[in-house]
Amino acid sequence: MDRVKLQNRTDTKFVFEADLLPVIISDIKDFYSILEIKNKRTNSYKTLYYDTKELQSYIEHHNGKANRIKVRFRKYIESDLNYLEVKLKNNKGRTVKSRKKINDIESVLSPISKEFIEENSFYKSDDLHPVLWNEFTRLTLVSKTKNERLTIDLNLEFKSFSNNLKKDIPHVIIAEVKQEKASTNSEFIQILKKCGIRKSGMSKYCVGTALLNKDLKQNNFKERILKINKLKYA
Repeated sequence: MDRVKLQNRTDTKFVFEADLLPVIISDIKDFYSILEIKNKRTNSYKTLYYDTKELQSYIEHHNGKANRIKVRFRKYIESDLNYLEVKLKNNKGRTVKSRKKINDIESVLSPISKEFIEENSFYKSDDLHPVLWNEFTRLTLVSKTKNERLTIDLNLEFKSFSNNLKKDIPHVIIAEVKQEKASTNSEFIQILKKCGIRKSGMSKYCVGTALLNKDLKQNNFKERILKINKLKYA
């Protein structure tokens, strides 16, 4: 894992139906090692996303703005680790992640968290508030031969911070290939290609927010939402 931290990287995402996962895992197992924590190979994550009152982070992603930022708290359940993370997607398509270890997820920003956010983003911390909870289970794999990390997220759940609205999409898998430089020379990408699965960007924050807020601007996410619904009835 130390070899493939890749805090400055390219991400290539894929979305496919959960029923395909056992077959894909069987096909890639010789090429990757899997992360195991406390004898568990599936690890649980809990995330709280922050945004402005106007949902600037959501809108900028929807509009395809370069140099956009997401602010989130993430809890790694099995490791009992918590981080405040600021993710920048720059105009060259790279993901640059800054993070700070904290005691727990914060529903009210502490002075230290506010300082970190303002040092690593263009947001004023007082303009941010919690918007969306996201929980999922993750498999993390590391290529045996390449500088590549692979995450496979399943059992996705979304819940609004401000009310009881909730949406689960257990039939959907979001996989992400993290590389120093984008390349299709990846066993995982090649196996997905054979299965007819093509890359498909999908932000958990944006899709979750769109699914829970039908009145939000979401034309540019319509294709992702249609795909989620199509996979459900496939």
